[in-house]
Amino acid sequence: MIPRSLGSRGVVAASAQRSHTFRAFYATIRSLRQPVPHAPPEGDEPPPSENDFIMSILRANPSSRDTRSYVQSFGGPRPLQKPNPSASHKHLAPTSATEDIVIPPPPEPTESTAKSISKTTLEHPKSIPIIASILNPVIRRTALVKVQGPFTDVQLDSISRGLVYLEKLGLVSVIVVENDDQPRGEQDERTVIVEETMRIVNSLEKQGARARPVVGAIVRLGPKPGDEEDPNSSDFVPPETHTNPSDLTPIRSALRSGEIPVIAPFALDSFLRSVRVDANDVIAGLTRGMVEAAALDRSRENAEDGFLEFSDEVDLTPLRLMIINREGGVPSYARSGYPHLLINLDSEFNHILETFEDKWRYTKPTSLSNLALARTCLNYMPPTSSAIMVSHKSPSALIGNLITNKPAVSSSLPHALLQGNRKLTPHTPTLLRKGLPIQVFRSTAEIDKAKLNHLLEQSFKRGLDEEAFYKRLDETLDFVIVAGDYAGAAIVTNEPDPSSPDEPVSYLDKFAVLPSHQGDGTVDFLWVALHDETYGLGHPFSANPNGGRGGVGEGKDLVWRSRANNPVNKWYFERSTGHVRLGSWVLFWCDGEKKLKIEEGRRGRAGLSYVEEWEKGRLERWTDVVMKVPSSWK
Repeated sequence: MIPRSLGSRGVVAASAQRSHTFRAFYATIRSLRQPVPHAPPEGDEPPPSENDFIMSILRANPSSRDTRSYVQSFGGPRPLQKPNPSASHKHLAPTSATEDIVIPPPPEPTESTAKSISKTTLEHPKSIPIIASILNPVIRRTALVKVQGPFTDVQLDSISRGLVYLEKLGLVSVIVVENDDQPRGEQDERTVIVEETMRIVNSLEKQGARARPVVGAIVRLGPKPGDEEDPNSSDFVPPETHTNPSDLTPIRSALRSGEIPVIAPFALDSFLRSVRVDANDVIAGLTRGMVEAAALDRSRENAEDGFLEFSDEVDLTPLRLMIINREGGVPSYARSGYPHLLINLDSEFNHILETFEDKWRYTKPTSLSNLALARTCLNYMPPTSSAIMVSHKSPSALIGNLITNKPAVSSSLPHALLQGNRKLTPHTPTLLRKGLPIQVFRSTAEIDKAKLNHLLEQSFKRGLDEEAFYKRLDETLDFVIVAGDYAGAAIVTNEPDPSSPDEPVSYLDKFAVLPSHQGDGTVDFLWVALHDETYGLGHPFSANPNGGRGGVGEGKDLVWRSRANNPVNKWYFERSTGHVRLGSWVLFWCDGEKKLKIEEGRRGRAGLSYVEEWEKGRLERWTDVVMKVPSSWK
């Protein structure tokens, strides 16, 4: 018999034995899945050879979508080989929960063709297309990097190696130096900071890069003229520093010469004196200045045949903000102090401040200031940009972030799976995005139907039967979670069950994200909110600010269906408790976590049984209800 574990439902196997209503029965047992492959532990010791660069790319495990996004950012307007349709959909983020997406299979090769392919492969081995695309950048872009030391020479060499790898991939670092052990205001602080700047320059050059120290002030203290008239100033506080276009000349000169600028944290005061300031102030002012300068550069370029005229200039728009420190990411109350994986700054910023424990102010003293820095910088950076807070022990995480723009471990995975994941350590990086506000509506009157219609039709590529769809929602709607201005939505209904009138089935009717927002974190933000409102309800870590119940209540099982050939099923397999195949459909479910946790606590070491009393017959019940839900499409 198969042992039962938390989040791994032995009810699947037991139900298969007593049920004769299912065709091609198949269920997921989470405890039997292979463990998630993890990178070898990273420490202060440098990797043994240059092959670590390739290994870092391979460990990032980029999907076809990740590679296309990378090539769009660094590949320029060069012709690209048309991707294989079957391969390009293998790692799609979920766009639907209930309807199929048909992907035509590739043609079967004939015997002669197979022999030809085999012979060609032996004679001329081909490189992996994903790796080949990544290793051939055309456009150089910038990343603002805060090196928050002090670090030992070995640690600094490890950091420098990671930054050199990024430069090979087309991302050039603009580094700002910080030394937490050097208090501001001391007599010799300028000497110490300049020496620290030169240490980083020497370390970069030892790793094969060219670097240039910039010890003159780049930013100016005080708000930028006109900031006081900003209509959004009440919602957002501008940086305390600013730049003029001419102030960026040393950075432009270094980048144009193929050098990495390493900037000391100095600023000009109102008397034009160079004074030491917090590195965060330098980075915030630089972010805004570089974004504005890049926009001015683009306005001066000439457009021909629909393409911009590219030059040797590096695009000054920061694509990433990287904070490399000794603390790692932002600690999370939901993970016993282990770092947040992905932060939606728009909706979670204040909640993180409120749940930040006092003890972390001593063990992670700069987490909140770095969090505020990321919020300020991402306000000016493009929507596709992200920030990452990473320990010096995880330099290869910078490559994974550049290529995939995703956290090391998905934040929408089941909580029990995250707790046992070997990738989740005190040094796991935190990925931060500007994000989107999350709202929860509980009646159709609150919904903007025109925007929801557009979202569903764009995501599913089908016409919505509006009259029938909203008539059914008027009768069964539980809630709708909306991300941003209808960039994504999750619709949950209470489907009536004739056999249990007082216990309707909680059914995920639609889960949709606009194609333009796939890959920017919206999917994970939406699923985490869905977890907090349904099967995760009642746990302290479900009290996220998503406009819903705030974690208060009783969680309930969540059920949904998907076409058997839907390419997003792989994503659902990882997030569901179990599934059962029903011919051309797959039925998924997530168990109410609080109910299982309470029962497990009562039984102590005995654990949960194979099938609890309340679980008997539930698969048949769910099938009868869910498979009768009518289609929403014309």
